[in-house]
Amino acid sequence: MSSSTPLSGVNQPLRGIVLVVVATFLFASHDGLSKFLGGLYPIIMVVWARYVVHTLLMAGIFLPKAGVAVLRTRRPLLQTLRALSLLSTSLLFTAGLQYLPLAEATAVNFLAPVLVTALSVPLLKERVSVGQWVAVVLGFVGVLVVVHPGGAMFTPAILFPFGSALGFCFYQLLTRKLAAYDSPTTSNFYAGLCNTLVMTALVPFFWQVPHWTHVLLMLGLGGCGMTAHLLLTQAFRHAAPALLAPFSYCQIVFAGLLGWMVFGHTPDGVSLVGIAIICLSGLGAAWMQRKKA
Repeated sequence: MSSSTPLSGVNQPLRGIVLVVVATFLFASHDGLSKFLGGLYPIIMVVWARYVVHTLLMAGIFLPKAGVAVLRTRRPLLQTLRALSLLSTSLLFTAGLQYLPLAEATAVNFLAPVLVTALSVPLLKERVSVGQWVAVVLGFVGVLVVVHPGGAMFTPAILFPFGSALGFCFYQLLTRKLAAYDSPTTSNFYAGLCNTLVMTALVPFFWQVPHWTHVLLMLGLGGCGMTAHLLLTQAFRHAAPALLAPFSYCQIVFAGLLGWMVFGHTPDGVSLVGIAIICLSGLGAAWMQRKKA
């Protein structure tokens, strides 16, 4: 998920909360579509469709207003690294969904905020309190509880969502770094275009002619991702990030519901405990970051 610096005059918290909840539903729907399509087509093709649609929608929205200036960046190397971090997240998470339940994979992917806290020390030279380190440890304990012996997640495939969380962590750290140089629109457009070009170079080696109904689902995949990012950006214009952070975890709830309704999977009791621990660790890290700021 992406974030934006809140504007002055943030005074519509209810609207911000509604936008975040809708965005999390769209993100969960995006992941559900990725899981379904990934079972029918190569992962490269599914991720390519997601970025192509995303980039075309952004071009239609922003190019008529800003022109190619929207792609001008003061840090092209960092923007490229940020884009590739996001691409690694997309590829690893989509691959993991072919082996793991939707809710549990989503929960492990939500380790990203905790990893950001841990890696901000060596990479951004930030100071992390004892409480924040406790949140980091708690997050990993949550993953260990989810990946309990005999559970659906007790498999090497757990490395896919964990790798995805790590990639998303670097994406968030680079987003924070680039906020001083480029606008969120430039960063998001650059990432979409860069990843579209990379995946377009790879997709001919994995191409399969999709059924027309699956083409519609691929369009929906990109549409869900793009719309969710736009709603999330708008949400931060109406309410502070610290207020909205807890509601981002609605994505795990929606993922669980979609996993049950579409794929017939219900997390067991131990996995639910692990998911709750991961959520608490992320919320704790966000609260302490707000207190520190």
